[in-house]
Amino acid sequence: MTLDALIDATRSLSGPDAFAPRFSADQWRNFAQYLTQHDVRGGDLLIKQGDADRTMYLLESGTLQVYANDVAPGARIALVRPGSIAGEIGLFVDGPRSANVEAMGPCEVWALRLPRLEELAQRLPALALEVLRAAGAVMARRMRSGPAVHAPAATR
Repeated sequence: MTLDALIDATRSLSGPDAFAPRFSADQWRNFAQYLTQHDVRGGDLLIKQGDADRTMYLLESGTLQVYANDVAPGARIALVRPGSIAGEIGLFVDGPRSANVEAMGPCEVWALRLPRLEELAQRLPALALEVLRAAGAVMARRMRSGPAVHAPAATR
């Protein structure tokens, strides 16, 4: 996959989960230098509840499910679609992860680790500010709407 696929995914997703930084093509290329690209297999945990990871993931393709061990077992809190993000709270809060994020099938993600964001902030502060604004907007919309808990997939 390429950066173009990630850009297309973010531009095509609308709604409360859309990660929508106001980037030009050149700004996307600059931002991408601070990301690492990963293929994730279906069933793999991208984020494990309780871990102290400080990474945000941008979803290029596939679907991620979010669930927490302290909610009804197997109950899905949310689905993350291409063009959205997962783990954004890790950029803002130093603490344990509050939920698990699992790939429902093969996924392509781009990871932004906090040290790389801090480096971006030193070198290109306007880009870093836009990343935080866009991630914060998704986080605020998700908090306002509350968890969208769904029945486990096996019981539908």
